[in-house]
Amino acid sequence: MTTSGAIQKRSLGHTGIEVTPIGLGVMQFSGSRGIFRLMMRDLSQEQMNVIVKTALESGINWFDTAEMYGSGRSEQGLANALKAAGKQDDEVVVATKWSPLLRTAANIPQTIDDRIRFLSGYTIDLYMVHQPWGFSSPEAEMDAMADLVKAGKIRSVGVSNFNAEQMRRAHAALAKRGLPLAVNQVQYNLLHRKIETNGVLEAAKELGVTIVAWSPLASGLLTGKFHKNLEMLSQAPFGRRMRLRRSIQRSRPLVEALEELAAEYDATPAQVALSWLVNAHGETVVAIPGASKAHHAEQSAGAMKLRLSDLHTAKLDVLSRAFRS
Repeated sequence: MTTSGAIQKRSLGHTGIEVTPIGLGVMQFSGSRGIFRLMMRDLSQEQMNVIVKTALESGINWFDTAEMYGSGRSEQGLANALKAAGKQDDEVVVATKWSPLLRTAANIPQTIDDRIRFLSGYTIDLYMVHQPWGFSSPEAEMDAMADLVKAGKIRSVGVSNFNAEQMRRAHAALAKRGLPLAVNQVQYNLLHRKIETNGVLEAAKELGVTIVAWSPLASGLLTGKFHKNLEMLSQAPFGRRMRLRRSIQRSRPLVEALEELAAEYDATPAQVALSWLVNAHGETVVAIPGASKAHHAEQSAGAMKLRLSDLHTAKLDVLSRAFRS
């Protein structure tokens, strides 16, 4: 594998909170509870402990969860796993999200103590509005978030799945309170590059906002495992299976290129895809692949040691341009 030396951390926006280019998303820790029940299978606490321990030992220093992931089950599972690994609060970075569904900004201060309780002593380093679906404006939501920062209950503020205009409004509202907008967490991968054409990536670069890429491996498509063995689709949870089936043939040329580069770099196709994602735009993009097994976390972390050549970065860019719209 062609390595880039020691893992260099990146600041979440202008907050000074430093994270590794690859974090660990723990939506899987919600199991079969809540709105993701058709997409997830239950993990035991012991399994969560092993996944988190492996991620930490592989160099990952931050974790992304949310209220929506099992109404606290993911948050609590993460906190338990960090404790089992012997990690102190100041040794890790934890991000979670407030669910705006059928709520107003007034709910933000009302539910923050639940987030703190489930995280059981681990600071909320980054708190995000999960979707732009609330009954309040971005300005009202950011004002409530800023109050939490001032009260010392969270360290920084972000948004998730906001479009360019909504992100700019959130940024401006926080600026009035003397705070930066840390991140916009959005879907971004080689098979979903819409943020490059809809203004989100451009605005993030302009404002100094970090893009946190969720589903960075396109629900496993970019690993190549489903292309090699279509029968594996039957093992995937129902909701995920339907999405994967629609995308297999269209993504085949790109996945074949990932496999060729993986052989050249002594890496995996997933590592090649992740390396492209977190390096193609300088330090603007970080990623949060999930893991249902420990080796998933270890392999994802390995992408931080891989640096593609300019030629290979450009090759993947060309092969995936059809996925920009």
